[in-house]
Amino acid sequence: MTGPTPDKAVDLAESRPGPTATTTTTARSPLGRGGLRTPGRIGWLFVLPALGFYAVFVLRPIALTFQYSMYTWDGIGPSTWAGFGNYLKVFTDPDLFDSILNAVKLIVFFSAIPVVMGLAIASTIRRIAASRLALVARTVIFLPQVIPLVAAGIAWSWLLSSTGLVNQLLTYLGLGGVTRAWLGDFATALPAVGVIGAWVLLGLCTLLLLAGMSKIDPALYEAARLDGAGPLREFVSITLPSLRQEIAVCVTVTVIAALASFDIVYISTQGGPGNATMVPGLEIYYLAFSERQVGVASALAVVLMALVIAVALPIQWLTRDRSS
Repeated sequence: MTGPTPDKAVDLAESRPGPTATTTTTARSPLGRGGLRTPGRIGWLFVLPALGFYAVFVLRPIALTFQYSMYTWDGIGPSTWAGFGNYLKVFTDPDLFDSILNAVKLIVFFSAIPVVMGLAIASTIRRIAASRLALVARTVIFLPQVIPLVAAGIAWSWLLSSTGLVNQLLTYLGLGGVTRAWLGDFATALPAVGVIGAWVLLGLCTLLLLAGMSKIDPALYEAARLDGAGPLREFVSITLPSLRQEIAVCVTVTVIAALASFDIVYISTQGGPGNATMVPGLEIYYLAFSERQVGVASALAVVLMALVIAVALPIQWLTRDRSS
């Protein structure tokens, strides 16, 4: 038998995949289709535990709350289907609906006052940032954030009582006719609670806004001064536009704090006098654990959650950075 001719042998050698071709193919396979998906799969493995906790401790309770809101239930015995009757009661019962209105009124104290005052204080501190007074001011203003809200509520209850320090100072200044039990008067109880909330949230807003101001290029202020701009013009033309995101965070956090307020109200007034300071969070607590109306309490909780979302989302949309 005769072997292949030299020309055919060359053709056969070229048609066979050599060791180099095999090695190249094997080296490229991890970068193929399956390899490109591997980092994404690994990322999901890191995210899955957090998603599991979120589903169990957030999404599941929300779903159960909505389920309970469709029944008349005392929390122990058998339940009865109520449909949307509990939601109808939330909007038709004056006590329940007034609690929502009280929370909306608290937005003025919990949100508007801390943000406006925080802007003024942060702007002042920025101007004296190199002095020791700035450090002292930041510490004193942020102090309410490190004090437990229960302790803050108790302290303010003493200050605003009929014999408290506030009334003593008013009497000393010759304003004894103005003194009253600020947390026990129907006309002043809700504003007094609002003052406590504003005091608590002022430090947080001030530090957030101050941190935002520290990112503003000082050259902008120098250029404005060269053009003859005063402090007010600098604040309106440079500071405010540059703090869009920080203001959005402050407004969102404080509005949610106003709508979901509980601890300050519970410690200082417990919803009184009468229902003058009753808020949804406290009303839900009383309905569920004192009056055993779990269905109505769940319906009010769902309405409160929807209200928070309805208020927070427009704030985020209006203050988002449209340049991106």
